[in-house]
Amino acid sequence: MAPFVKPSEAELERRRTIQINDETVTNISSTDFPGHYPGEDNSWSFETFKNTFRVEHHYLTPAESSFSLIGADAAIANALRRILISEIPTLAIETVYVYNNTSVIQDEVLCHRLGLIPFTGSKKGIREFLRWRRKAEDGTPGPVYDYNTVQLRLQVECTRNPSAAPDEREPTKLYHHAHVYARDIEFVPAGRQADLFQAPEDIIRPVNPDILVAKLRPGQVIDLQMHMHKGVGADHAKFSPVATASYRLLPTITITRPILGRDADKFARCFPRGVIALERVSAAEANTPGSGYEGHEGEKKAVVADPMKDTVSRECLRHPEFEGKVKLGRRRDHFIFSIESTGQWDSDELLLEAIKTMKKKCERLEKQVINMVR
Repeated sequence: MAPFVKPSEAELERRRTIQINDETVTNISSTDFPGHYPGEDNSWSFETFKNTFRVEHHYLTPAESSFSLIGADAAIANALRRILISEIPTLAIETVYVYNNTSVIQDEVLCHRLGLIPFTGSKKGIREFLRWRRKAEDGTPGPVYDYNTVQLRLQVECTRNPSAAPDEREPTKLYHHAHVYARDIEFVPAGRQADLFQAPEDIIRPVNPDILVAKLRPGQVIDLQMHMHKGVGADHAKFSPVATASYRLLPTITITRPILGRDADKFARCFPRGVIALERVSAAEANTPGSGYEGHEGEKKAVVADPMKDTVSRECLRHPEFEGKVKLGRRRDHFIFSIESTGQWDSDELLLEAIKTMKKKCERLEKQVINMVR
């Protein structure tokens, strides 16, 4: 058997890059699987994956994070995205008991608005103490306990403000509780919840207290109780731990021939700010035969500064002066993730939790395959 041939770095770079043309997109299909290229060994190897795979963080806050997943397959990246959206459990309002609602908002609409309010609280209490609420044998919701249900209360009545000015027209100054906000929702601890959710930073509360729930006028009342349970985004979007979880491929911009002077200014304007930088041609470049900069010392030239900021608009491909001077593409194994948490999980915790969930799914699949073989 003939020895395996290793392709050149230029060929590997070509295979890894999706080509963006003025009207088409080419080199889309992945070819890194055994048998596609004769004489090459493209079988999957854990050692190769371990040496090439890496994660790079770009910015990180409790609410938002951005990182690059490099060296992974699109199936892995998309699986993590789908798990982030629909399979990480959170706590949300599931049942609303309306005792009195004389506002202009119908009961069903009001309950729906309440269900979409994201809440947060003690991480230990929410993740370790609170469990899933199991259904009874007949399919009806199971019993309510302190370890599977969180109780909330909203009791607001709009009244006139006796100290308001006679010519006042602003409702929030004319009346008390003219606007009902998420901060008006009270947590009612039961059983051991009083110990786990005792501190101000641990109490069950809305992530954003300024979410407007309803508007009231004198005589109107909202009186209701709510039960919160654990759920996943696959059941309802209110349980999703992220507002957005998306990824895009890393753009690539290759300047094949020098772009100088006014053309360099115009070329930079074809991209978002910060993608293309303008530099001066150095004496060494101007004196290097074949560089393309001969005789242009001191002139402005266009260089790629930060391709990650590019949106792949193809604007530069529409101008004849740049024809044959630039190539656009996207790196097929470089995924730039953006995660925006709704507040119950920190953004960096979400990625780790998604990986744990994927690992459990793989372990279950492995057991099923072994049982099938047996």
